[in-house]
Formats: sequence, C-alpha cells, structure tokens
Amino acid sequence: MATPLFSYRKFWAECLGPAPELPMSRAEMDALGWDSCDIIVVTGDAYVDHPSFGMAVIGRLLEAQGFRVGIIAQPDWSNTRDFEALGQPNLFFGVAAGNMDSMINRYTADKKRRNDDAYTPGNTGDKRPDRAVIVYSQRLREAFRGVPLVIGSIEASLRRIAHYDYWSDKIRRSILLDSRADLLLYGNAERAIVDIAHRMAGGETIHQIRDLRGTAFVRKRVPEHWQIIDSTSIDVIGPVQAPLNPYAEIPVEQCEQEKSPEVAAQPVTLLERSDNATGLCVIRIPSFDQVREDPALYAHASRILHKETNPYNARPLVQAHGDREVWLNAPPIPLETGELDQVFELPYTRLPHTRYGDEKISAYEMIRHSINIMRGCFGGCTFCSITEHEGRIIQNRSEDSILREIEQIRDTSPAFTGVISDLGGPTANMWRVACKSKEIEAQCRKLSCVFPSICKNLNTDQTPLVNLYRKARKVPGVKKVLIASGVRYDLAVETPEYVEELVTHHVGGYLKIAPEHTEDGPLSLMMKPGIGTYERFRSMFEKYSKAAGKKQFLIPYFIAAHPGTSDLDMMHLALWLKKNKYRADQVQTYYPSPMATATAMYHSGLNPLQRVRRSSSSIASIKGLSQRKLHKAFLRYHDPDNWPVLRRALKKLGRADLIGNGQHQLIPTRQPAKRHQTVSNSANTFTTQHLGLPRVPNQSGRTPPRSKRRG
Repeated sequence: MATPLFSYRKFWAECLGPAPELPMSRAEMDALGWDSCDIIVVTGDAYVDHPSFGMAVIGRLLEAQGFRVGIIAQPDWSNTRDFEALGQPNLFFGVAAGNMDSMINRYTADKKRRNDDAYTPGNTGDKRPDRAVIVYSQRLREAFRGVPLVIGSIEASLRRIAHYDYWSDKIRRSILLDSRADLLLYGNAERAIVDIAHRMAGGETIHQIRDLRGTAFVRKRVPEHWQIIDSTSIDVIGPVQAPLNPYAEIPVEQCEQEKSPEVAAQPVTLLERSDNATGLCVIRIPSFDQVREDPALYAHASRILHKETNPYNARPLVQAHGDREVWLNAPPIPLETGELDQVFELPYTRLPHTRYGDEKISAYEMIRHSINIMRGCFGGCTFCSITEHEGRIIQNRSEDSILREIEQIRDTSPAFTGVISDLGGPTANMWRVACKSKEIEAQCRKLSCVFPSICKNLNTDQTPLVNLYRKARKVPGVKKVLIASGVRYDLAVETPEYVEELVTHHVGGYLKIAPEHTEDGPLSLMMKPGIGTYERFRSMFEKYSKAAGKKQFLIPYFIAAHPGTSDLDMMHLALWLKKNKYRADQVQTYYPSPMATATAMYHSGLNPLQRVRRSSSSIASIKGLSQRKLHKAFLRYHDPDNWPVLRRALKKLGRADLIGNGQHQLIPTRQPAKRHQTVSNSANTFTTQHLGLPRVPNQSGRTPPRSKRRG
C-alpha cells in the first residue's frame, strides 16, 4: 500500500506558511525571510503558478510538505550564472524540460526549427535548449559539483531507457547517463518526489534511495539476491517454437504449453506487486548495444516495457549500458481521488509570476479558465505517449473539488467572462471510467481497454460525467462550459445521454475528434477503432445538434505517414475527405516521440503489438521526404500546389481515373490557380474546413499544458 501523499510529518519550514508565489530570485527569498532553499526546481517553461503547469504542482506540493522551494525558469544555458541565482539547495535540484518534450517543442515533424514557443513570454522560440534536461543538468553539475540531482518531466520519462531519437536518427542511451543525474522520476511524480524529500531531510543520501516506485537510476551490477529473468525467455526472439507466453492475450482454455527445443523457458509467475522490498525478480531487457545494432531486439524491448506498465503487476526492468546497469523500478501507484483533490487545491495563484509583467504566455492564456478533472488514458494509441507517462489507470478528481475550482475561477480571475474553456484532461470522457473489477485490473497486461474492441470488463457508463456537466453549467455566474479536450468517440456512443448533453450544451460550434484514418490497416497499427464507429458518433452528433437547433460541425483529425500506411491507404482517406466535404487547412504528419510503440514500428519495421520474431512481416516506415510529402498532399488534395505530386501518384497507383473534373474524382484535369496562401510557422498542426464555412482557427499540434495529447 502506498503511503498517503499528505500523511508525512511536515518539515520544519511549514511554520513559514505558503509563499505568495514561489521565489525566482534572491530578493524574493529575502522578502520571505529565507536564507536558503531546500529544493530548487529548474524548468524549461515560464513559471506559471497554475495546476496545469508541472513546476507549480511539484513546487506547491513540496511547499505543503514543509519545504522551501525555489524556481529557476528558462535559465540562460550559455553559462552557469542563472543556475546560481538561488544558491545551493539544502536537499537537491529538480530538473524538468517543462510540460513538453523540448525537441517536440522546438522542431516540426519535418525537423524544421519552430519560431514560437507557447510556454514562453512573448511566444519567442529561443528560451530553451535542445534536450533541455541534459543541458540544464550539465550546467548544474558545473556550478554545484556533488549536489544531488533529480530529473523528471515527460522529456526524462520517455527517455528512461535506450530509445530511438528521431532528430538524430539513431538509438540514444538512457538520459540518466547523458545527464549524469542521480535519480530519474518517470510518470506522475508526486509520490516519488515527496518521499525523496522527506527521506533526504531525514538523513538518507540520494544514493540510498533505491526502492522507490516510479524511479530509475544507474547501478554497477544487479544485487545478488535478485533473480534475473531474460526478457527473451518471455517473448522469444527468432523463428522457434514459443514457450508459454504470459503476455499472450488469448483465452486460457486455448493456451497450450509448448517446450522449445532451442529455449528451455518455463512460465513466469506474475507477481501481484513488485516493490523492491519484497519482489525478488527483475526482467533484463536487451542492452543498449544490442538494441542499437538489432532493430528486432529494439522492438522486443519496447514490447516488454509496455507490457510491464501496470503498477499492480509490473516487475522492475534492467538494461545494461556498457559496464553499468540502468534500473527501472515498477511504476508509481496512482493517486487516490482525495489525494488528487488536495494536489489541485493547493494555494496556486493561477497566474504567471509577477516578474513577467504584462507579457502574454500563450499556453497560460489557453488554459487559465480550464479545469483538469482526471489523469491517464487507457486508449493505448500507439503514436501517443500519454499512457507511457501518466499510465492507463484513470485518476479522478471528485465532483465537489471540480465544482469548487469553477467557483474559485469565477471569484478570483479578473479575466473570467463566464466561460469555462474546458473540463477534461488527456481525454474528455474517461472520468470515472474504470475496470469493473480491481482484481482483474491488477492482473491485466493489455495495452488498451478499448482496442480491438471495448473490453467487457470496462465500465463505460458516462452518466456520472453527464451529471458533472449539468452541475457545472448551473454554477451561478457560469454562462458556458466548453469541452475542448478530445472526445473518445467509441466510448461516447456507449452512453447516448452523454453525447446529447455534450452536443446540446458544451460545443462552441466546432468539436474536435480524432479518427486518425479511415483504413483498417493503419488503424490497427494505431490501435484506433474503425471509421464505422466515427460515423456512428457523427450521426448522433448531427441528430442532437439538429434537435438543439444548432449549426455545429465536427473537426476530424487525421495523421499522414504513420507506420504501416501505404500510398493507397492515403488515397482512400483523401477520397473519404472529399466525399464528406472536408478540407484540411493544415495537416499533422506522424511524429516519432521517444518510447512510443509506433516509434518502435517506425525504427524497426516490426510490430511490437505482437510477439516480435525476426521472421515477422515488416511494416512500412514512411521515412523518405518525398513519400512523407505525398501523404501530406493526399490530406490536402484540394491545394493547387499538391496537384502535380498527386497526379503522378495516381498514375503510378493505376488510378488515373481519379483525375478529372467529376464529382467523384480526386483532382481536376488541370492544375487549378492558387487562390490564397495559408501562412503558419508550425508544420505539425491540423485543422479542417467544412466546405462553405469559415476556416477553423488553428489548433496547435503540440502538447497543451495538461498533456491533452494525441501523439
């Protein structure tokens, strides 16, 4: 059982009370009467004291535990001066890239440098370095040799083992080694960071903390009392008969135990829990050198890692990097509702730090009147990194806490006009949706609860969410409650009352939805439902919009160049778009983020959703610039600039019949004149325009503050 988050004895500085805002300078520390900080957090984002920003959550949580916390936001990394601004912390430095991965923040899917940064005052794009966690850590090591260093955030979380790096097109080792950090926190880090702080305050050193869930670290060797399980004995690599596979998702009565003549492997007993204090087995995944040289082993390691993500049955993993071992403890236990409520009700100002004056921070402007109601996602989309970071078990806030936050916004925000811009999270409609059985949930290793179909053990009733929406829109002073988080439409259709409430009261003219593709081949590799489910949702959307007397439109998102997508698949998607009168203003090209399952597909050409064998059929990886441009062109079939490349492609595909001026043909006989130029400095965004309607405002393809991320 995890230690309750707020049950620790408070550190002595609790007597000082909460700071109006966490200090960013010596002058602010002096004004608070502090001679030093206990913990200093370095972040790549501007400091916004709002629960949608990671540094604020961690800072305020540690403050509530009685520690003095300082913030160094977006330091100049060309020297150590900014890193020395608050002096040396008494306990440790915490380093985070920010709410986004710094590489995704700074580069488009085509590896072009971005000019903007929504997390920076003035939206300027030069306030954080590439690979921010590594660079910040290096500067801290220069300035404060020997001071404990803890790294976290999504950037560190997704690089905790050897991983494919899209920007350099090679396998990089664990970020622990490049940053020279003492400890890495992955996933939602509240439990780990609080425990580390109290244990170090009690006299333990950072190198003694080796039993904490949700952490990774480097050690010289595996302790002798640990039993090592070779991961290839669980999922055999190579064209051999398989031993019993504990990861196989087939009915028990169909399983037959077969002994391989080449691999004498026995079934592995799965542990209910894997705390290092009681668990004695660790899974060894292929080493850094092995995965760097062998794509099949890389895909295999990815599969094992994803199968060991359920906090209630996951075992520790170890991966050799030369003569050192990178050790990953089991994932953190999710926060209980009461704990999550307390985290979100800490004394945030909900404002940017006063040092920024009147400068605008775009990410803050977007979310300041939105409310996070949950964490996690059990969708398991292979191109998305939410599950790898936040987990697939949904963590819910209580209804009362959510309504109190609405009232707080109403009563304290001078800019509030009566509109709550979002009630959501990674998805809009997974609040209080969970497995019907805690026992089944604790043993499950499925990567998705909704693919290839909705699990029979999943409670899909969204009536509690309907009731929350109704109570939220009835709060005095609230005129409108919008839902801006993406709706998981295959869940939504299971509760028609939810769709009716959503469409009737919570759509501001347009509702974004993410079918991603129309063809079964790509959809199966994305772990997304078939287009028929989208059509069912669209029918309900139109029905309830008409009943409400509203003219509203769906904004579907699609991905170009996802692994396993053929030119023919993109052609069929383009025909579907034209048939349904959708025009993409900007398109989203597949972006291989570290550690995602689709990234393993992209790099290896193999499918880690199934047991990886060297004889497995390959998956097409769309890596060439010309083919990536072609796939993007199919999504923008109506753009005159794309006419030549589409004409050549259609002829090559043997579909010259789709060239012509007929209603059912994709492109005209002659190249049309260009009517207007769409200007954007982000090539990784996607909007749609229904024919005859105004263009939809740009929707950023980069991760918003609460990680409402599609991939």
